[in-house]
Amino acid sequence: MQFHHHGYVSTNPRVKEAAGVGIDRSPAMPDTVDVMIVGSGPAGVVAAAQLAAFPDINAVLVEQRPHRLELGHADGIQARSVETFQAFGFANEIIDEAYQITETAFWKADPHTPENIVRTKITPDDPHGISEFPHLIVNQARVIDYFCDFMANSPSRMRPHYGYEFVGLEVLDEGDYPVKVTLRCIEGERAGEEITVHAKYVIGGDGARSKVRDCIGATYSKVISMHAWGVADVIVDTNFPDIRTKCIINSSKGSILHIPREGGYLFRTYVDLGDLAEDDNHKVRQTPLEEIIRRANEIMAPYSFDVKNVAWWSVYEVGHRVTQRFDDVPSDAPPERMPHVFIAGDACHTHSAKAGQGMNVSMQDTFNLGWKLAQVLRGLSSEKLLRTYNAERQQIAQDLIDFDLEWSGRMAGSGDGESIEDFYVRTAEFPAGFMTQYPPSQIISGEARQELATGYPLGKRFKSARAMRRCDANVKHIGHEHQADGRWRIYVFADQAHPTTHSAVDDFAQWWTGDHKSPMLRHTPAGADPNTLFEMKVIYQQHIHDFDITDAPSAFRPKNGPFQVEDWNQVYAALEGEDIFEERGIARTGAVVVVRPDMYVAHIAPLDDHDSLARFFTGVFDLS
Repeated sequence: MQFHHHGYVSTNPRVKEAAGVGIDRSPAMPDTVDVMIVGSGPAGVVAAAQLAAFPDINAVLVEQRPHRLELGHADGIQARSVETFQAFGFANEIIDEAYQITETAFWKADPHTPENIVRTKITPDDPHGISEFPHLIVNQARVIDYFCDFMANSPSRMRPHYGYEFVGLEVLDEGDYPVKVTLRCIEGERAGEEITVHAKYVIGGDGARSKVRDCIGATYSKVISMHAWGVADVIVDTNFPDIRTKCIINSSKGSILHIPREGGYLFRTYVDLGDLAEDDNHKVRQTPLEEIIRRANEIMAPYSFDVKNVAWWSVYEVGHRVTQRFDDVPSDAPPERMPHVFIAGDACHTHSAKAGQGMNVSMQDTFNLGWKLAQVLRGLSSEKLLRTYNAERQQIAQDLIDFDLEWSGRMAGSGDGESIEDFYVRTAEFPAGFMTQYPPSQIISGEARQELATGYPLGKRFKSARAMRRCDANVKHIGHEHQADGRWRIYVFADQAHPTTHSAVDDFAQWWTGDHKSPMLRHTPAGADPNTLFEMKVIYQQHIHDFDITDAPSAFRPKNGPFQVEDWNQVYAALEGEDIFEERGIARTGAVVVVRPDMYVAHIAPLDDHDSLARFFTGVFDLS
């Protein structure tokens, strides 16, 4: 974390100075906004938090509920989500608070006594070392709290507007604020009053019964299946030995997904109530808590639990569904039609709880969208950039549905003969959130030289590795320095030449700061610091004591802030015995790895291929 370069900070450095729309921000609902976000669930708060970082963007988050969420219905936080939390600055805090899943126990019917269950296997949660971040269990309400704190501490001082029901919207063909949004106040002196807000863009994160989705005419491509679950957060007295371990239980009487919760006592039990008949008409929702507990005890025999306290319980139905589009642009619309309304999270994809993906995929939807909206609203890119949201995330949602169908089937005992335990280990990268791979597009290069950085697959998230910072000999995960601030990251892996000897990395640095075709010179607003749009790190192959920080070119020591002091925190060296070049398959001749603001690898180039970098960023920052 870097601060003081704008002057000495004696208070919490995570609380940024108010600026732009954050100065004397009124609690009243404005008449016009840049972005209206509907729903303060995971998708909504990530979009709001991302946009809150920009003081020149006026975004508002509206929530029908009159107060903060007190008890969330989702709790599984995959490693990719924790990696995202790191970009918003609260990963360490939430890790300390959460329950960490380190292994999963599988229980099945005892072949000798089928009415009883027996433990068949225990598998590590991350057998392949996919991430340095843990798999967590923490209440969804706390996740939302952390994002709301980030919003409130950002320069724009954004806070949710509680007590506003979304009524409808209309996309007009004219004006700077073409989306007419109607809201209804639901409490206080203005209860029942309808108000109109005009927005440039709207994001619908308003859940499976999304009104925003209905307004833009987005429909589910199909409902693949409907399934019911009884779920309860309980404190119990039990003789089950794995009560504090994640368990997948398949008995002759049914299935349970057992999830220990944070705090050391509470756990969540998902009791499978089976597939639903077409004429069920929601009758399954009338299943009483006592029946859910009875079924759970029946499935767990010969073990049992005596419920002492119930924090929350519910019966819900889930269909495997995905909408055919994630924005308001019909599939047959002309290419010049640009989106102004987007949907995210449960508003556009629903599935079972068995893979623990709902909250996680929802947050990644708007982490993908937020920086794109910011780049367009700040005048850095044309609206064409916004069409990549539907193109990228709709396919991810379909992949999730396909995976969840297979996972659900194996939990129910079907499949191709591969055990559920082996399938769980083999496919661990998908539920951890790291199988997403975006294809070439405006923001994923079609010219990338993958062979120069084989450990950074194009279109996949940038997997961090450790290196030693030259200025202070601190070992850092270089990817953990990535902040949710809309900037692109440029990782420059130096060639074998000694830092004090002229080399390809020196030529690259000279081009970056001195050539008019350089993305930094071409796209950075006039008068802005050189790191305004791009944060660049260099990683040398030599030991840190083989060169001084001042041997690195000035491109890697940019002058920032009102005092124009050099930033010495961007120069690194490979570690002995933990060489990032070897760990990530970086060519010893060097490479440039470009990473998007949402942490996905966008381009890989040789140090001397300046033209491909210029072409790529010309497309990204295209204003035509």
